[in-house]
Amino acid sequence: MASEGAAVRRTRTERAEVALSTLTATPATPDRLRRVLEQALVFAGAAFAGVYTPGDDPAVLRLAESAGLPRTLYGLRDGYPATSDSVIAEAHRTGRSVWRSPQELAACAESRRTPSPDFSLAALPLGPAGRGCLLAVSEQPGGFGSDDRACLELIARVIHVPAPAGPAADAGQLTADGFSLAMDTGRVEVGDAILGLFGLGREEFDGRVETLLGLTVPEDLPALMSVVEADHMSIGERELEFRVLQPSGPPKWLRLRGRLLPGGEGRPARLVGTVADASTLRSDVTDVARVQRLAAALATAGTVKDVGQAVVAALRKPLRADRIALAELENDRLVVTVLDPPEPEAWPDVWRSEWRTEWPDAPVRAMPTLGAALREGRSRIWPAGSPLEPALADVGPGGLAVLPLPAGGRMAGACLIGWDRPHVFGPDERALLTACAALAGQALLRAHAFDAEHELVGMLQRTLLPRRLPRLPGAVAVARYLPTTAGLEVGGDWYDVIQLADNHVAFVIGDVQGHNAGAATLMGQMRTALRAYAVEGHTPDVVVAHANRLLLDMETDLFATCAYVDVDMEQGTAWCVRAGHLPPVLRRPDGATEILVAEGGPPLGVLPQADFPMTPLRLQPGTILALTTDGLVESAQEDIDVGMARLCRALTAADPGHLGLVADALLTGAHRVDDVALLLMRYDGMAVRPLRESWTVWRVPEAARHARRFAKRTLRTWNVPQDTLDSALLVVSELVTNALVHTGGQVRLDLGLVGHRLRLAVADTSPRSPVKPTHIGWEATGGRGILLVEAVSDAWGTVPVSGGKQVWAELLADG
Repeated sequence: MASEGAAVRRTRTERAEVALSTLTATPATPDRLRRVLEQALVFAGAAFAGVYTPGDDPAVLRLAESAGLPRTLYGLRDGYPATSDSVIAEAHRTGRSVWRSPQELAACAESRRTPSPDFSLAALPLGPAGRGCLLAVSEQPGGFGSDDRACLELIARVIHVPAPAGPAADAGQLTADGFSLAMDTGRVEVGDAILGLFGLGREEFDGRVETLLGLTVPEDLPALMSVVEADHMSIGERELEFRVLQPSGPPKWLRLRGRLLPGGEGRPARLVGTVADASTLRSDVTDVARVQRLAAALATAGTVKDVGQAVVAALRKPLRADRIALAELENDRLVVTVLDPPEPEAWPDVWRSEWRTEWPDAPVRAMPTLGAALREGRSRIWPAGSPLEPALADVGPGGLAVLPLPAGGRMAGACLIGWDRPHVFGPDERALLTACAALAGQALLRAHAFDAEHELVGMLQRTLLPRRLPRLPGAVAVARYLPTTAGLEVGGDWYDVIQLADNHVAFVIGDVQGHNAGAATLMGQMRTALRAYAVEGHTPDVVVAHANRLLLDMETDLFATCAYVDVDMEQGTAWCVRAGHLPPVLRRPDGATEILVAEGGPPLGVLPQADFPMTPLRLQPGTILALTTDGLVESAQEDIDVGMARLCRALTAADPGHLGLVADALLTGAHRVDDVALLLMRYDGMAVRPLRESWTVWRVPEAARHARRFAKRTLRTWNVPQDTLDSALLVVSELVTNALVHTGGQVRLDLGLVGHRLRLAVADTSPRSPVKPTHIGWEATGGRGILLVEAVSDAWGTVPVSGGKQVWAELLADG
């Protein structure tokens, strides 16, 4: 049996085959064609996918269904003559696939309205010539690759275009239960049976759709309006149920089945279909409505846990069950994903004995009766008192139902339903359980593949973020990242902690526009660029300005926001730069919390000549600096100002002594409709502050001697031992002389003493690092300086600094 790991290792084409086989194995639904087309977006990287087939007029190919971006962005029309020279008509006539590269499309009308000039078209026939075609658009550089083409061919082979729903739309051809709605005027032709369902006579009806809508239950109007105001994004089959008011008694349930027919050539778009009485499907003596509701819930279930929760919602209350468990079958173990009720005490000992993290993991061998039901592959029901092993008997002492969940030729898992009091199973319940088992199995297989994809997406995101944060002098930092739970989207949120020279540390947080692999890739590039500019020694405003120019040079449509805070750990001061991002939040040692008033610049990648002003900060020991992205403080239900105020209250109430717990508390209740990144730093101050002095070296004949005299005076003040002092003066002489001889511009000498470690550094304006010679002859007059530095130092090296470099050496100053 394939495990989750094996599912992850499948090729893209194999995963497309699994997804398509799952879709086609389920009973036909009005949205099946659209869901099949969505696989072209997922597996072939298409931006748009649509199906064109012969309509009422075989000489015209009409758009039957579409998915992805609006077709109008690519200059695509609702209909094309079958004899035209378009790729759609060519694939339809010849029965052969047509692939058009960006170069071939450059002069075509289809390319004039696209948001990107670099797009490709693919038209694949739906079987033999004359049956229509699948059209796909790609904005990927280079168009559709070999794997993309293989996935599109798989999709084209499984596409089945249903016949138009309902009767013909022409007046006089309507059946009693048929209708035809003109989308431009709202005039509707209806049969007599429909008028009877609405309680209207023919003479009472004025032909306006608003008249019929006025007789419906107000709560159902939004669903109906989504049909009667359909646009180019919703062409194809649709089905829904709604209620109409009655003179007395409860509202009546009606079912609408319809199909939107595109207009063209002087004809308006029309919605044609039927309306029938659906009250029997809502009665208390049938479970068809329950199956329908479960099918609708499973259609939108994205994860395995969503599937389980949908099954619980559909079955527990109608069946008056006391407990329901849904589990995936992995090898010989049931990995339980949903338990209702969720308390461990409500379940048998064998489940509790192997309780792991959130849900249990129970071996099938501990429940041979269940194992036999899974091998048989059919639902089993045991009434109260049935002899069962304790692991099952305690699940349902008053009755137990086990539903194996088949999908894709294998057993995907099982659903257990138990009652505490004796329960009599009626024939309707048995039919309900059998129908629900088939639906849940297919949904579980889809969700399992979705979870595998989501794990891959999360792994990509995690590899682009820091694995761990560095240990900081005088501070503690923690970070948290929560990916969105909405779909297979990878976000562009990032954070970073960058250790700089002289005990400076840069704290960075940012967000790239969009939720896709492109945004994540750009996020990785921006994080790397900011880190590179920072370690070069630039000031914060220059670092952010360089990143802005880099993003503009990438010629991407995406932009990014970021907040950059450079903290001097020795002095407790900082500079903050904002580029369209949220301001930092500070929690003072007394618990008072404030949102930093920091002037900000525009987002990165928007304006070529942008200013990014710096705002000074003063940090007292015990201050917490909080940086976050908008996913934590903004949602459709909460304004950003309200979210920032909530963040401040939570930060005030937190215990600053446990920064990890503070971060967890701030993330409690995050909406998760967007990625969330959070970076916290508690400034404690350095226990031992280094001694530092600097000297600007003038370009005069006695420069080296002046530098040695400054170093000697300073190191004696610091009580550096004499042997270390002699070595230090030799290093200073060689480094300063090298800088003066081989570079131009300003030269600066920096001295620092941290504990017993003495650091000597000379900065100049040349980016070229000194080269250690491999061989020096006895007659050579130079080249020995770096060798002398290496000989007397414990360590030495060079780092870039603001367009130049700094050559440093360290010595142990033990007394």
